[in-house]
Amino acid sequence: MIKTCEELNQARVQAQLEIQSYACRILVCSGTGCIATGSHKIHERFEDLVKETPGIELVFSPCGGHDGETVVGVKKTGCQGFCELGPLVRIQKGDKVIQYIKVQPEDCAEIVEKSVLGDEVIERLLYKKGEKVYVQPDEIPFIAKQTRIVLENCGKFDAESLDEYLASGGFDALKKAMFAMTRDEVIDEVDRSGLRGRGGGGFPTGRKWRFTAANKGGKSYIVCNGDEGDPGAFMDRSVMEGDPHKLLEGMAIAAFAIGADEGYIYVRAEYPLAIKRLRKAIADAEERNFLGKNIMGSNFSLEIHIKEGAGAFVCGEETALIASIEGERGMPRPKPPFPANKGLFGRPTLINNVETLANVPLIILNGADWFAQMGTETSKGTKVFALGGNVNNVGLVEVPMGTTLREIIYDIGGGIPNGREFKAAQTGGPSGGCIPKEHLDTKIDYESLAQIGSMMGSGGLIVMDDTKCMVNIARFYLDFTVSESCGKCTPCRIGTKRMLEILERICEGNGTEEDLYKLERLAFNIKKSAICGLGQTAPNPVLSTMKYFKEEYRRHVITYECEAMECKALAKIVIDSEKCRGCDICKKVCPVGAISGEPGKVHAIDQSKCIKCRSCMQKCPFKAIGAGQTAQVDMSNFQC
Repeated sequence: MIKTCEELNQARVQAQLEIQSYACRILVCSGTGCIATGSHKIHERFEDLVKETPGIELVFSPCGGHDGETVVGVKKTGCQGFCELGPLVRIQKGDKVIQYIKVQPEDCAEIVEKSVLGDEVIERLLYKKGEKVYVQPDEIPFIAKQTRIVLENCGKFDAESLDEYLASGGFDALKKAMFAMTRDEVIDEVDRSGLRGRGGGGFPTGRKWRFTAANKGGKSYIVCNGDEGDPGAFMDRSVMEGDPHKLLEGMAIAAFAIGADEGYIYVRAEYPLAIKRLRKAIADAEERNFLGKNIMGSNFSLEIHIKEGAGAFVCGEETALIASIEGERGMPRPKPPFPANKGLFGRPTLINNVETLANVPLIILNGADWFAQMGTETSKGTKVFALGGNVNNVGLVEVPMGTTLREIIYDIGGGIPNGREFKAAQTGGPSGGCIPKEHLDTKIDYESLAQIGSMMGSGGLIVMDDTKCMVNIARFYLDFTVSESCGKCTPCRIGTKRMLEILERICEGNGTEEDLYKLERLAFNIKKSAICGLGQTAPNPVLSTMKYFKEEYRRHVITYECEAMECKALAKIVIDSEKCRGCDICKKVCPVGAISGEPGKVHAIDQSKCIKCRSCMQKCPFKAIGAGQTAQVDMSNFQC
């Protein structure tokens, strides 16, 4: 139990000595992504191999005195970031780190023999790009071009070890806040840093803290919003899984600043690993006196609970989240009053999301000026994105605010697979917009994204290539919103459903030009009248795609064509007579016998029989099969 600052310093030194006593550390990525591809089996295999190998000892927390045996640690880390190439394993010997990719259980024995016991590098397990082979993780372009602040520790140490967090400088920021600063000074520091809420709204964090702290007397609460509901987003999950103590430290600093003595972490029940590691982190922190009564011998106390959410997207909205914690149905409440004045159980409540709070310890330790030097004039620091979709390097990305979409997608993400063309990027999830290629050089910050009809959101970034139909994409996101609406207000409950019905008609080939005008009018009316952010932003994917991909909408309702062939009712697959060699392969793979033609002669597709399965397109060796030729559409009278 840590009762004084000096005892914290001693515990840190001891933890650092323990880590240094390892001859080798085998760091197995144990984030949800890599676990899904089998990393838990790899971790078990490494443990078994180390136990069975003479001369080395598997130690979880070395303390010296191991009879001269080589001490090896097999550790479960948080997400190492390069999710596309998992399972990921790092071999650490002092400052030297080897990054292995796509590791399988059968590779483990060779790794132990050559890289743990020896000093060899197994080239076939390294990342390669062109002719260059990368050994250390920080050399890989995907990682080298990032600025990892929030994700700094993820992948570098045991995600479940409090001692390893201490060794990295953990809880120094809390010590500084409690013993070297006043509550007002802590708030001032966060305010000067320019940190804005990373949950999507972008409200200045320091100002929010000040509003909450202004309510003097009586009980107040702090709540961490870990209800990450955007499709494709996993940033907050990775922080909770990979660096839970940093989140707890950020919560403790925030609670100290506003005078709260009780807090909640609201986590989706669909994140069982995050919940497991958070529970352990809380228990370990309480045991060592980083949480609980009189933290580190101070007058400050903090109790933190975990509330498992039921998976409702609307509970990402702060008043709906509060209702859920209180045991009520998760439905937004009118504002004002704001949670800062009347929140959880009617008391002043500070609500920040995971990424916001994970920035706080670093701001307190390094100072507001250090944080403010990163980013843009109005958007400071870094932002974590879950980069997914049609991009080569799927994974976690952390970059300074102001980085362009092009840099993220091409320099870090490695561009579009299979030589396809970039078509759009979706930021902000169901609440955001689709950004076309003409805005690839847009800077990623709150204001720039808003200007082009999108938003930051929590950090999902979905890349789409030229095989995607933007009308269908809008339908997908609106379908999600309709299913997640709490139903409290009519614009969201009924309006979004009517919009979805129109989009479904259009995608099924039954849409009219009048439907486009109805769709746009409904979208603007819902934005103006919905009660909460979910309803107010639900039309964004529709409005942004109608703005930037007008012709696609027109083709769907005038010439009844879907060039991307995602809307099967509007898809037309044809054979190019100039490329066809009559090889008969397409005819053989067609499951419904829609293709006819003699061997050696040009074949044809019976459109009345074709089910648009694309089997013929995929198998044609001459690339002679594709979308039908589309007619030119007059856009002069289209005002949407």
